[in-house]
Amino acid sequence: MVIVYLSTIMAHMEPTKSLKSPSKGRKVERPLPIPVQRALTKLGDDINRARRRRGLTQQSLAERIGASLNTVKRLESGDPRVQLHFLARALHLFGELQRLNDLLDSGKDDVGLALMDEKLPQRVRTAKKSRNAF
Repeated sequence: MVIVYLSTIMAHMEPTKSLKSPSKGRKVERPLPIPVQRALTKLGDDINRARRRRGLTQQSLAERIGASLNTVKRLESGDPRVQLHFLARALHLFGELQRLNDLLDSGKDDVGLALMDEKLPQRVRTAKKSRNAF
């Protein structure tokens, strides 16, 4: 029964991406959650569209951000192994770097702010003076 359940789950998952284990150099299979894969694919599509709207070829984008043509192709396909600085350079080129800057702005982090508010004390008392105070 467990095997049937696991095979059902695996059938609904995206293909796994191989990631090298930092300690042994062996590849460890870690599936990307489907929402993450979809977000990366959409981001790649958006970069592709932004590039084409600006009349840039993949080769010219690669040259401008200091990447290889293959890296730009992987970036536009949503490959999770593309280094973050290439995304940042592309956003900078497109005039959209501020969006990356605002991703997890602490002032706009509603969940983080709510969690902080839960930890606030109910009341604040004045500190008692110690006997050795001048």
